[in-house]
Amino acid sequence: MKKILVPTDFSEQADYALETATQLARKYDSEIYLLHLLELPEQFIDPASSGNNQVPETIFFMKKAHEKFEEVKQREILKGIPVYEAVIFKETFKGILEVGKKNDCDLIVMGSHGASGFQEVFIGSNTEKVVRNSEIPVLVIKEKTDILNVKDLVFACDFVPNVKNSFVEATKFAEKIGAKIHLVYINTANKFKTTEYLEKKMNKFLEGVDFKDYTLNVYNAESIEKGILKFAAKTDADLIGISTHGRKGLAHFLNGSISEDLVNHSKTPVVTFKIQ
Repeated sequence: MKKILVPTDFSEQADYALETATQLARKYDSEIYLLHLLELPEQFIDPASSGNNQVPETIFFMKKAHEKFEEVKQREILKGIPVYEAVIFKETFKGILEVGKKNDCDLIVMGSHGASGFQEVFIGSNTEKVVRNSEIPVLVIKEKTDILNVKDLVFACDFVPNVKNSFVEATKFAEKIGAKIHLVYINTANKFKTTEYLEKKMNKFLEGVDFKDYTLNVYNAESIEKGILKFAAKTDADLIGISTHGRKGLAHFLNGSISEDLVNHSKTPVVTFKIQ
């Protein structure tokens, strides 16, 4: 974990994410890449697209962002940590993914306000989009979090073969922060499985996995999302982990995404791992 990307809009939640990133950076001698995205109208970025020259406005927004970065970099929590800043003009979630890939970042730590109702359906969340599309793990923070004091990580899983690689990544993350993993299958009425069937499936799934600090669990609930949240509360979990599939377009709209719902609705931090 040598390079950590922290997108920021300078909000309270983004500050929580930065504090979490600094905890990891100090333990693993990591670099932090601070990123601010400016989603400006096209004419602000490309004067040729408009009759009005908007370059001064563009420079103004860029300058204000760098001024805020200078304030952030003076904070005590960042002393001694290599910090690199960038302000770019890009659609937020695309810019985050591009910068993460360009700098070979190992982890993205993001703050999130969450969303609900019409805002969630029609506007969506940049955090959701990053979670859905990121090739590297994404840690989503909503409140002040002591990530190095996480003892229990709930990892929701359906124990199918294509999830195994993402679970292995989760075990590596758990080892780094010293957390025990509670693997859980959420049993719902429309996809009910017997205990005997699930035990065989779980044991098969775990063959060849070099990680022993885990428990196996089955939790019955009315929906997968509610089951994960209730099981996490029951186990007093400090962190929820889940695989994300990266579905797009109509398939995503029809099938939904548990990882994105959790990012929106869970007060407990969520870390996601892309299915390879």
